[in-house]
Amino acid sequence: MSEDIEKTISELHIYEKKLLKELEAKPEATPEEIAENSGMDIKSVMSAAGSLASKDIIEMHKDVEEIYSLTDDGMEYAEKGLPERRILDVLAKKEQIHMKDLSDETGVDKKETNIAIGWLRRKNWAQIDKGVVNITEFGKDFVSKMDIDEETLDYLKANADGVKLFTDDLMNGVKKLAGRKNILNVKKETSHSFTILPKGEEILKHGFEIKEQATQLTHEHLKDGEWKSLEYRPYDINAEAPVIFAGKKHPLRVIIDEIREIFLNMGFSEDKGEYVESAFWNFDSLFQPQDHAAREMQDTFYLKNPLTCDLPDMDLVKLTAETHETGADTGSIGWQYDWSEDIARQSVLRTHTTGISTKHLFEHEPPIKMFSVGRVFRRETFDYKHLPEFHQVEGLVCDEGISYQNLLGTLKEFYKKLGFEVRFRPAYFPYTYLSTETEIYLEEKESWIELGGAGMFRPEVLKPLGINQPALAFGLGIERLAMIRYDVEDIRMLYKSDIKWLRELPIDQGVRL
Repeated sequence: MSEDIEKTISELHIYEKKLLKELEAKPEATPEEIAENSGMDIKSVMSAAGSLASKDIIEMHKDVEEIYSLTDDGMEYAEKGLPERRILDVLAKKEQIHMKDLSDETGVDKKETNIAIGWLRRKNWAQIDKGVVNITEFGKDFVSKMDIDEETLDYLKANADGVKLFTDDLMNGVKKLAGRKNILNVKKETSHSFTILPKGEEILKHGFEIKEQATQLTHEHLKDGEWKSLEYRPYDINAEAPVIFAGKKHPLRVIIDEIREIFLNMGFSEDKGEYVESAFWNFDSLFQPQDHAAREMQDTFYLKNPLTCDLPDMDLVKLTAETHETGADTGSIGWQYDWSEDIARQSVLRTHTTGISTKHLFEHEPPIKMFSVGRVFRRETFDYKHLPEFHQVEGLVCDEGISYQNLLGTLKEFYKKLGFEVRFRPAYFPYTYLSTETEIYLEEKESWIELGGAGMFRPEVLKPLGINQPALAFGLGIERLAMIRYDVEDIRMLYKSDIKWLRELPIDQGVRL
């Protein structure tokens, strides 16, 4: 035990030793007294006390007292009387006053009469009947005596420097006054005291010397030989070091960068598109009819500014309209309705990134390998798996000879690089045929989870764009992938900026090749 005490003493800072000595001489000493007697500043005293408390050498006590005083408004009330008191004094003589005459009859400011009426009724000093304020029998009893809040006002007026302690009755008055605005000033005064614990008593019994200690060896110490006489403060090489949280990317950014690198390594180029898009590119170019449910206000954000967007090349617009109406030369009969340019011009926040793919097809010549990663917007209700704003990834390949088999092979390679075993099942999407949904296997849950959709673009999509080669497209939601990767049950966690969760996430989330 003696060795442990000696080791503890050797590791004490000089300020800790000074504080202990002061408490030995005067156990009830305040931090201010210790600072004055030891020559330390108050900040050093409190720092030393905190360090000693963490080592179970002393115990710190914190006492917070509230000091009450009157504001300027409160002092005015104390001198003139509370508004309800001034009205009560007049009612005692007249017994009733019409509401419209209240301010003139009593001299109470019109702004205060409504507040005063509320307190008159709360205290049962008066009642209102058909716009007339009538004094009550209870109110008559209080004409010649003060309520507890009035007594408290007088007490605080007499003690203008502030009051810490009240009787129970006056404390009730303080609570009443606190229910009003700008009457009371409340100042909190914090004091500290210390108690020496058994370990501290043992250290003091053992004894120690207070002398300056060096914490580092300087060039000057070596040059003038002072190092020979210096006493060096020891340090514990086994002491816990502070946890350092290195700066790192947000988990969503990690996955976005990972996906971008996978696509680039597979020979894809990137396109970004715009957040604000015309309904033409967001819906019509994908052979989605203009009365489709997905276009309704409950699913899509339509903009007021800009209200409309320009349409692209009119030949493209004409072919798209014809395809919607009759199918044109695609082998389809279309949707059999009158297509509207006005609806196609509507401005929307893009609901998916697939519109980037159709615009890219129109603006580029095959062969094409393109991907996009970006935010999309839908009128979703907030819950544990839905947000109105999220990220979507889109992949597109267009070339002569591209087939559904190429689609499955590309998907397998893509998900393999993400580290997943994958399988496919048939699906339906309005603008692709054949279509499939991709499922990945999660070993820890021993189950398959749907993660994305894919398919071959329909002729009704490609023909108006001037594309005669087959094209495959696939996509997935990044938030869904992040929830799986980071074992998150609630999608909102990805946007909460929960610093504890973000700090504890591993930093080595690289591309899985």
